[in-house]
Amino acid sequence: METIMQYIPLAVSAILLAALILTVITNIITQVLKKITWDKIPTNVLAVVVAMAVTLVSFFAACQIMGWAVTWYMVAGAVALGLFVSYAAMFGFDKLREALEQITNWGKTDTE
Repeated sequence: METIMQYIPLAVSAILLAALILTVITNIITQVLKKITWDKIPTNVLAVVVAMAVTLVSFFAACQIMGWAVTWYMVAGAVALGLFVSYAAMFGFDKLREALEQITNWGKTDTE
């Protein structure tokens, strides 16, 4: 039991790093596809589809490379990660920009 507890911080940091990388890849692919399918597909739907595809392909590739047997709960976890990645890809950058603007404008009034 002690060995499992030792690997939890490593697993959490690896999952967060994977989510960050997958979000960046999803943003890049979505921006390229958005130019191609401008009025045909809503951008949020496109972001979800791209995030799920990128996350699941990455998951199955990692399982193949590491030699892990794929189980249903691992696929469910990958789908949940895909939903987090799609949310971060859709709203993360805009919310981050708004937060940075609030921080840089903090304490200033409209008359300044």
